[in-house]
Amino acid sequence: MKVNTGKGTMPLVALVAIWSVSAIVSLPGLAVSPILDKLDTIFPTAGRLEVEMLESLPSLMIIPFMLIAGRHSVKGNKIRMLVLGTAIFLICGIGSMLSRSLVELIVLGALMGIGAGIIIPLSTGLVVDYFTGDERVRQLGISSAINNLTLVGATALTGYLAGIEWHLAFAVYLLPAITLILVPALSHTKPDPEPASGAQNRQKSLNRNMILRLMLFYFIITYASLVVTFNTSYIAATAHLDATRSGFIISLFFLAIMAPGFMLNAIIRWFGSAVNLWSLIVMGAGLLLMSLPHPSFAKLATGAILTGLGYGVMQPIIYDKAATNSPPKEATLALSLVMAVNYLAIVVAPFLIEAINRIFHTSSYRFAFLANGVLTLTIAIIALFTMKKSRVLGSDD
Repeated sequence: MKVNTGKGTMPLVALVAIWSVSAIVSLPGLAVSPILDKLDTIFPTAGRLEVEMLESLPSLMIIPFMLIAGRHSVKGNKIRMLVLGTAIFLICGIGSMLSRSLVELIVLGALMGIGAGIIIPLSTGLVVDYFTGDERVRQLGISSAINNLTLVGATALTGYLAGIEWHLAFAVYLLPAITLILVPALSHTKPDPEPASGAQNRQKSLNRNMILRLMLFYFIITYASLVVTFNTSYIAATAHLDATRSGFIISLFFLAIMAPGFMLNAIIRWFGSAVNLWSLIVMGAGLLLMSLPHPSFAKLATGAILTGLGYGVMQPIIYDKAATNSPPKEATLALSLVMAVNYLAIVVAPFLIEAINRIFHTSSYRFAFLANGVLTLTIAIIALFTMKKSRVLGSDD
């Protein structure tokens, strides 16, 4: 079976290989979450520094190796990079399942971050290489959807497996084996060249000014949305909601991010150059709804869904804009720069939230939702007045 790429066609199995890459990029660090509250029992001598390293080191390793992979992609063989990164990821996953000490888990987690850093730019870079125009936008949306769907499913699976035996939580790291099995189908399918009329061919070099603006925009909306994952459990507790309902609300957030990916072209056609404006309004409204006094399950769930929907529309559009503002050979480099700020936001968001609370002399968990909602709507107001001339906040490339 053949799939339309906008340039020609490609075998469905090669597309499934690209989808499998999108599925695994959300996995690093996932298996650690269900066992964090058990570390004192599993490793009685574990110190605070070791626990913090286990949580943060993979993300810290991802960022520099994403940038290295992006730079290497300009002249390097992307299929070899994919095999290398996936193999490192898989070996570290197997090692984690067999580990017997916290130090082993920390080292394997750091190495897994290196493998993930190599893979992550390719999850979108390969889409850009093989697809163009509306088909590229569609596949970037699907890629984002698969990423978030895997995140939701794998989170539930790791929690279940960790309840049986903590080593089993790391079984989700075996998923890269599917990618390695499918890589030959991708390596035998060469991407067709970008059409002469394509947006990328209008770029003689990387549009650095545009890429920097996209990075800033992506950082802001990612930081603003992360309060849902970091603070929902605390607000849910004040509403006397148990951990199950809190986890369900966060799952709704990720499912809402996923949903627009399957109909992204239709959404862009409906809203045109105002698509980011409306997405910012929806996202800001969701955050403000979660900040209201007297939180309830209905308020928090609705707010999480709205926040996720707004973010889920903008994320793949940002990736597409990054690609169209670079020549074909530098597209993966542009994507690595833009995607790196997503992980930077994940690392610094807790510190920014705490710093803003200190500036305003508050310890309320609701305040972070309020502050981030106001921030998002402020960007929406800027978009309202600039979208006709702003290639980031407005007109589609």
